Amino acid sequence: MTQSRSVYRFNSVIVRTPSQSVVNGLRADDRGNPTHAGVKAEHDAYIAAMRDAGVEVTVLPALEAFPDSVFVEDPALVFTEGAILLRPGAETRMKETAEIAPTLRDLFDTVLDLPSGYADGGDVLTTPKSVMIGLSARTDRTGAEALASCLDRLGRKAEVVATPEGVLHFKTDCSLLDDETVLSTARLARSGVFEDFRQVIIPEGEEPAANALRVNDVVMVGSDFPRTIEMLDRLGYKVVPLKTTEIGKIDAGLSCMSLRWYRA
Repeated sequence: MTQSRSVYRFNSVIVRTPSQSVVNGLRADDRGNPTHAGVKAEHDAYIAAMRDAGVEVTVLPALEAFPDSVFVEDPALVFTEGAILLRPGAETRMKETAEIAPTLRDLFDTVLDLPSGYADGGDVLTTPKSVMIGLSARTDRTGAEALASCLDRLGRKAEVVATPEGVLHFKTDCSLLDDETVLSTARLARSGVFEDFRQVIIPEGEEPAANALRVNDVVMVGSDFPRTIEMLDRLGYKVVPLKTTEIGKIDAGLSCMSLRWYRA
């Protein structure tokens, strides 16, 4: 397909209010529970930053039965051409797809269902060249190939790649900075998946900063990562630091908290 605008140009975003149960969210590395007030404050700042970046934000109600449901990016993917309902790889998150489906059917003419396997949106990076799908503990090959087929139906080219061992999601370790440039951890860059891009490597010790988020003219970055912020600032990016201390305790970053697209 011909890309008529940059893939980080958005005017529409969906987020979901964090539930009180968010304190029980999944985590691979236990650094203590977040507080609901802390997650809510970070989420509110995120919404404000989105609006400042020029997007219209649809805020969905909290789902107490699903502690991780604030991370709306995992059960679905959205594009100008349509939406894809995914099958999250964590059993406790499987039913989140059915919860977000009615909203997507209201907003999109085309909504596809992942027919088989498992795939999380956190493993999907949209670039101008392709939609990269990272295999992980949450996205298996059957799901990745089924997703590639759905993307083909939307007119998008897919590319299945490997996520480093021990990394939760592909986008835990990378994000798009502009049409030619990715922000990546050293371990992911070493795999060679970004050889067609200019690569900006995260300073050692700030690896979670790799899950940054380009929205229109700004790059949102976790405020706990000063060396990454300074590096991006020096490279000429307009950086918006956002606190991610609490959501970081449940293995999350900035991209997880929204579904973003350009509504034509």
